[in-house]
Amino acid sequence: MRTVSLKKNVAANYFGQGWQALMGLVFVPLYIKYLGIEAYGLIGIFAMLQVWLALLDMGMKPALGREMARFTGGAHNAQSIRDLLRSIEVIGIVIAGVVALGIWAASGWLASHWVTAKNLPVKVVAQAFAVMGLVIGLRFIENIYMSSIAGLQRQVLQNTVISIMATVRGLGIVGVLAWVSPTIRAFFLWQGLISLMTVALYAVVVYHALPPAPRPARFSGSALIGIWRFAAGMMAITFLALLLTQVDKILLSRLLTLETFAYYALAGVVANGLYMLTGPITTALYPRFTELATNGDEVALCALYHEGAQLVTVLMGSAAMVLMVFGDRALRLWTGNPALAQKVAPLMAVLALGTLFNGLMWIPYQMQLAHGWTSLTIKVNIVAVSLVVPAIILVVPAYGAIGAARIWAMLNAGYLMFAIPLMHRRLLRAEKWRWYRQDVALPLAAAAAIAFRCRWVIPHDLGKLGEFSVLLVTASCVLIAAALAAPRVRNQLALHLPSRIRFFNARTV
Repeated sequence: MRTVSLKKNVAANYFGQGWQALMGLVFVPLYIKYLGIEAYGLIGIFAMLQVWLALLDMGMKPALGREMARFTGGAHNAQSIRDLLRSIEVIGIVIAGVVALGIWAASGWLASHWVTAKNLPVKVVAQAFAVMGLVIGLRFIENIYMSSIAGLQRQVLQNTVISIMATVRGLGIVGVLAWVSPTIRAFFLWQGLISLMTVALYAVVVYHALPPAPRPARFSGSALIGIWRFAAGMMAITFLALLLTQVDKILLSRLLTLETFAYYALAGVVANGLYMLTGPITTALYPRFTELATNGDEVALCALYHEGAQLVTVLMGSAAMVLMVFGDRALRLWTGNPALAQKVAPLMAVLALGTLFNGLMWIPYQMQLAHGWTSLTIKVNIVAVSLVVPAIILVVPAYGAIGAARIWAMLNAGYLMFAIPLMHRRLLRAEKWRWYRQDVALPLAAAAAIAFRCRWVIPHDLGKLGEFSVLLVTASCVLIAAALAAPRVRNQLALHLPSRIRFFNARTV
């Protein structure tokens, strides 16, 4: 029953997050068409501010998700988990209000002193920032409930809501821009309305999923004290991670024009789309990791660790290889703008490589969190910050966006080389080389070989239908090659394929 539930959660996460990513990507060319490339730069800044807002939850959101997962394993009763949720709700609402008011108060300064817009009036930019603050505050509260639902392993229901609201959000924005007001202010006002509706829906889902308690939930300082150590560790990890992943965007938003920053933001949107392929897996596996770690079932934990790691490599690695090798052709097909594709493709290729390396670390990272071990990531990130931040400060003024993208790739390559051995000294000690060899190296090598071979033999200038067909066939071939090279994924495929082709199955070493 647990296995079926886990598979349903993974499938639901792929559908919900995949649909959400599709709604976010498919309309980007229309956003640029109606708003202009400078206004799209403001959307990129909006995304950056949302990421930084994660620091303000003080580690409470991931801690809440972990405690919800522990609740499913019997570590909490209905009253204690409801009190913890209410406590974090109260703090979250206060933080969201402060953030919204703070950005509104600083909107004029941000418009006139931080960003450099050539065509957008300062007043328009200031209005966009003001509305942006409200939307960011609502998204902050929304994430509290999303973390709770994920921890409760009720992800089928969660992703049903995600899919519906993503559709309403994306189609509604296009409708507003096309028929009401093609302005960046209207864009963010619609975002705010949908976020308000989403918060209400998620709150209903969470409280309906929790069993009734003897008394109404209330703010509890003792409930917060119980999670402070893990929350403090998560806050430190988040702060260091933000320094490592967002300093480039902060500097670029200040040093470059909005138009140039928009190219980098667009490349980042496509590269970050790769997380859609690993996020659903880690979202489903983390509560299960926590449950198994709580119960001390290391055999099942080890098997699930390798299965999840190989699945991430197969899916994310295949997509990343296609983006890196065929990125220019994919961008031309997507945007219909060859000049835009030419400017964005080199940035996207390097960012996709760094994002792939980063994504490969997600399963090991979830394993650490499942054991309540945050100190390793903190120590590794402190070392990384001391090296990377000065490098970014030096490189960005001299080399611009491409220099920042290369540092991102080198940073994550360093994690693969140093963080994994350190982790396996304590957790799953005998599994390090299996992770490197079977979980990562074999699938990536197979995907890269097929991708570069296809690039070499496939001609250019095939027209839109031809280009789409080429990308679809290439992606399929790369995915199949990676899947067959990953032992556990290959074994799972063999179990579900007709018997006449089960010779692909091989015993996992």
